[in-house]
Amino acid sequence: MAKGNKIATSHNLVLMLSLLILVSISESRILGAKSTRECDTVVGVESGDTCFDIAQKFKLTTDFFNSINPNIDCNKLFVGQWVCVDGTA
Repeated sequence: MAKGNKIATSHNLVLMLSLLILVSISESRILGAKSTRECDTVVGVESGDTCFDIAQKFKLTTDFFNSINPNIDCNKLFVGQWVCVDGTA
């Protein structure tokens, strides 16, 4: 009888841990996962544009522009490159 209780307890523990991991993943909070960025509007870079110029044109702070464009290298913009000008960081 004691052996059966140990197996049942172990089984319940595994089920509870699996459920906890599943909920954590579905909530995107496992191991301190950061919230995802979302871009609502993009524009193409035109000749002579700089990150600062684009931010000013769309009334954005440079900090916000950089936060919604984390992979943009402002020193290497090219004509036609898509940049985000509205979204959440």
